[in-house]
Amino acid sequence: MLELKNIHARYGAITALRGISIEVAEGELVALLGVNGAGKSTTLATVAGVLRPWQGSIHFLGQSILGKAPEQIAGLGISLVPEGRDIFPSLTVEENLRLGAYKLKDKTQYQHNLEEIYTLFPVLRDRLQQPGGTLSGGEQQQLAIARALMSNPRLLMLDEPSLGLAPALVDQIFDLIARLHQRGVTILLVEQNVDRALEIVDRAYVMSTGLIEDHGTPEQLRAHVDIEGIYMGDRRRTKG
Repeated sequence: MLELKNIHARYGAITALRGISIEVAEGELVALLGVNGAGKSTTLATVAGVLRPWQGSIHFLGQSILGKAPEQIAGLGISLVPEGRDIFPSLTVEENLRLGAYKLKDKTQYQHNLEEIYTLFPVLRDRLQQPGGTLSGGEQQQLAIARALMSNPRLLMLDEPSLGLAPALVDQIFDLIARLHQRGVTILLVEQNVDRALEIVDRAYVMSTGLIEDHGTPEQLRAHVDIEGIYMGDRRRTKG
């Protein structure tokens, strides 16, 4: 479904990605793991069209999306839930959800999507007329994911969904991601919580300083990668 080949990208004079290649098949849950500065969020920004690479190729559903504007890429079926959620705090929950579905022309489809959201996020039904900024951190994260799902994305990209949440809320978010995966949603997940991510993903890529240093299934990575080293940013992570 998604294929990045030899992607190089930079912010000004700073090289952020150094020739990375990743693949995500339809129906997969794939994670990008690593510490801050590894290039994980930059990879998502590159796929979303926010940052344009200076070398490499990106294909989605067999079509090149390199150089397309973010709104064009979103229109092809890629939704990004950014780090920090970026909900509209002064708008109600319902208004935030409507913005997520702004490209839907079919009112029946909109209502169907809304009912699906209520099933996945029952708390949001009870908060429909409440300003998004008054929700708890966990509820805001649910709203951000729900807003992205309202557009029926073919690929859902989640950037640090557990960041800043209390442990109990982290459990809720990972349970939610696992349920979305079970429903067949294709997900590319950026996450620093390596242990929790490896509990739910099909495959993962380990990133460090803009490079892919390892990849494989959770079982393969646990067998030959020092998981604690990923947390610490230690580039010497291969087990002896």
